[in-house]
Amino acid sequence: MSDALAPDWSRVGDLPADYFDVPSPARVWNYWLGGKDHYDPDKEVGDVVAGIYPGIRTMAIQSRGFLMRTVRHLAQEAGIRQFLDLGAGLPEPRGHNTHTVAQSVAPDAKVVYVDSDPVVLAHARVLLSSSTPDGVADFVDRDYRDTDGVMEHAGKVLDLSQPVSVMFMGVFGYLPPYDELRAIVDRTMAAVPSGSYLTFWDGTDTSDAIRESHKLQARMGHPYTLRTVEEIEQVFTGLELVDPGVVQLSQWRMTDNDIARRAPEKVDAYGGVARKP
Repeated sequence: MSDALAPDWSRVGDLPADYFDVPSPARVWNYWLGGKDHYDPDKEVGDVVAGIYPGIRTMAIQSRGFLMRTVRHLAQEAGIRQFLDLGAGLPEPRGHNTHTVAQSVAPDAKVVYVDSDPVVLAHARVLLSSSTPDGVADFVDRDYRDTDGVMEHAGKVLDLSQPVSVMFMGVFGYLPPYDELRAIVDRTMAAVPSGSYLTFWDGTDTSDAIRESHKLQARMGHPYTLRTVEEIEQVFTGLELVDPGVVQLSQWRMTDNDIARRAPEKVDAYGGVARKP
């Protein structure tokens, strides 16, 4: 790991007093993915939401399949060797993380993860071990809203004169204002050169069940803002969408051997990949 990017590991020792008592978005998601990095309050929220909307576990699995397929496509078909994963979250329970997928295709791929959640920082060392001798995996302990700070630190590992895959994977539900979402994406894409890519997905208000579950989730102190499909499509304004465009996560270039085949296809989450001209 680059010393210039070394996270402040002391923050792990300064976790809030209610760390084990208050549900964490990252840990609840880990629970839905079948991981072990969660506690009783996370499981309680996860079970209540899943009781109203069983498809949440499907969405978690499908979202990881979407990440795997998009990263694989960009590394293999588009020749991308640099990935910036913003709001990275906890390591995936089965090891299907951005750097392991990218480096399985391109051993020299460089991946920078960005997250400011101390819960994620506590587990981040798992993300800092490159899976190949020639690759790089690094972590920036920074809020993805701080575009200038993120790019300053990421630029110490990535060559920002060369194309970068910018990834916002289901992270904006915890940032309600849509205009702020658009501003963050636009600022980040403005900081990378032509030939870079944006990969983006978020949860959508496309079923009664997910709308009801999110109302209850908010009352439990774990709110998440759903987007319309049109809002997700607008995120890619000015970029060149890769086929098949903005679709349900399960419909983006599905392959028979993908992990997402373990779950039914329909999910209330849409995303896509687009190239910066």
